[in-house]
Amino acid sequence: MARLDVLETFHGILFPGHLHTQDSLQLALKFPFQDTDILIVSYPKSGTTWMQEIVTLISSKGDPHLSQTVPNWARAPWLEQHYSAAVLEASTITPRVITTHLPHHLLGPALQGSKAKVIYVSRNPKDVLVSFYHFHKMANFFPEPGSFQEFLNCFLEGTVPFGSWFDHVKGWTGQTATMNNLLHVTYEEMSLDLNGAIKRLGSFLECPLVEDMVNSCVKYCSFSSMKDNKMVNYTLIPEEILDQSKGSFMRKGKVGDWKNMFTEEQNQNFKSVYNSKMQDSAVKFVWEEQETEENAAP
Repeated sequence: MARLDVLETFHGILFPGHLHTQDSLQLALKFPFQDTDILIVSYPKSGTTWMQEIVTLISSKGDPHLSQTVPNWARAPWLEQHYSAAVLEASTITPRVITTHLPHHLLGPALQGSKAKVIYVSRNPKDVLVSFYHFHKMANFFPEPGSFQEFLNCFLEGTVPFGSWFDHVKGWTGQTATMNNLLHVTYEEMSLDLNGAIKRLGSFLECPLVEDMVNSCVKYCSFSSMKDNKMVNYTLIPEEILDQSKGSFMRKGKVGDWKNMFTEEQNQNFKSVYNSKMQDSAVKFVWEEQETEENAAP
């Protein structure tokens, strides 16, 4: 199923046709979640792969065997992609770990009444934008991104694949007050204190870890470890689909890398749109690596 030049429009949002069909997207909205499921939710390039690795290692009590022998898309498949039903049916991994990029207004109804544990991963949108731009350059199932300025405009307008970052983040984080089975974790939190983030996730997943297990999780889900792990770094994907000669899937993993791309004018424009769109949201982000206060301004 190549369909590299196909984009599916579903509920007004673009999805790459290489892995998404109208049927697979429709089926995702009616998915029968089990109470033991773990669902990782994110907007693209927000730390999804990292969280898949962390959850795998926590569930394995720090044992790296599964994370080093089974590709992440097989042990934590994307709910809305066409292959997921077959993978989940064949899988013997428990608990089931499922990944999705779907916004809350589409997937929320399927989760109604479920006790499945939902982990929402977010990342400051300037770094998301830069990472997504570079990913577009190497992923042949995405349209050409154009110039950085053009891509920035599309991102702010919400016309990039997977839709508006602003709507996605507000939609999911807006549920934290009413969904006691939802945990919001930020990319920056994992970067600043991976040990603490793993302990917090272990507690949420009711999977208690002793110190040695935590240390093993930290070791095997470090950026350098994941960058060298073929089950995670997407080097198993053929070059005609994901051309890593144009850049590495595991690129930098840094907080604040946006500063190497944004001009001052672009930054001011981004700030203006961000402040307008996020004024009714309590979510705060760390924008630079040295910052420790989460309420820093964008």
